[in-house]
Amino acid sequence: MHGMMSKPPETAKNLATSRVVLLLLVVMTGIAPISLYMLVPALPVLATTFGSDISVAQMTVSLYMVGIALSQLIMGPLSDRFGRRPVLLGGLALMVVASVACIFAETLPQLIAARFFQALGGAAGMVVSRAIIRDIYERDRVASMISLVVAALMIGQMVSPLTGGLIETAFGWRAIFYAITVAAIIVAVGIAIALPETRRDRAAGSGFRGDVGILIRNRAFVGYVMCQVLASQIIFTFAGGGPYIVVTQMGRTSAEYGAWFATTGFAYLVGNLLCVRFAPRHSLEKLIWFGLALQLCGSLLNLLWSFAGWNEAPAWLFGTQMIVMVGNAFVMANSAAGAISIRPEAAGTASGAMGFLQQGIGALMSQFGAYLGGHSATTLPLTAAVLAISLLCACTMIFVVPRREVMVSETLIEQAEEEENGMM
Repeated sequence: MHGMMSKPPETAKNLATSRVVLLLLVVMTGIAPISLYMLVPALPVLATTFGSDISVAQMTVSLYMVGIALSQLIMGPLSDRFGRRPVLLGGLALMVVASVACIFAETLPQLIAARFFQALGGAAGMVVSRAIIRDIYERDRVASMISLVVAALMIGQMVSPLTGGLIETAFGWRAIFYAITVAAIIVAVGIAIALPETRRDRAAGSGFRGDVGILIRNRAFVGYVMCQVLASQIIFTFAGGGPYIVVTQMGRTSAEYGAWFATTGFAYLVGNLLCVRFAPRHSLEKLIWFGLALQLCGSLLNLLWSFAGWNEAPAWLFGTQMIVMVGNAFVMANSAAGAISIRPEAAGTASGAMGFLQQGIGALMSQFGAYLGGHSATTLPLTAAVLAISLLCACTMIFVVPRREVMVSETLIEQAEEEENGMM
């Protein structure tokens, strides 16, 4: 059958139950975002060291995010064409070279450029890990495995700024890049030793253009991607406006904002863990609707608190946002699972397109959130924006994703692939 695994079923089963493979999925997913957050505490030191404004030093973060977005678009299709292992190892090799360049950077522009290539290589793990999950797990388990990987990743992201700050304080900012270089080498060695090729067989003549054409003409794929990307924009919008609301409007300290914002990360972690628990017993469509209901309820409550003036205190604002974030975890994991299950042998392309849109639009929405928070006297504009995005997300499931009776399943995927073979 077209789209069948390129390895015996028993091998795929062994990979799916391997704790080593699961650990590799976590670390390959996390190495790029963790490397991003590790440098954040050192930004003031970088500005002082190179005699530049803090806004210029901030480009080591902003262009890093651009690198992550572009990597999603490039590495996914490459992994479909050449295999998961070569792209992963090539990306990590680029990350190692770029990290060494960061260590020896003599000017801030050199460091910014090296950081861009560091992200371009390291983010290969983010996009390819989702494709590997689709390669080795059945469709009904994809969402729970994505949630499990994300839950472990969230823990790493929570401690990475603290780790980076401790390293910088003890050994200087360049030591952060020594640590990143060593970590990238260890991950690459682990992949080379323990991760076999998982890419599915491809039909003769199939390629990037054909995969993209089939995916964008599929309503279910477009709907799942829109749902996942819109759900992610809730995070970017709230994160962009949150600091201005807490620090400027509420008169709290930056440290207090950081502590309150951590509660939303914790809620997102809880949502992913709950998704891991419930995904094996419920369809991903039901879990998406459950997440959408929580998103809508939480964002509507926050809007009502804004009208009432209650969420001018952080406890009200972030307490209700935690409900939104629990639901957000359900929506993002399951809609991602649905998108990469439409055409399993093109899971890398699907994952890359989704990641690129998520990061690219996210950069704009973060700025939009910052504008709403920084140019308002109340929380109303920001909470209204979050509710509007939640409604758009729900509308996508209602009007774009096909109804349950024509919902994508493994059987329908197989039928579609057989029809493609007949046309080729």
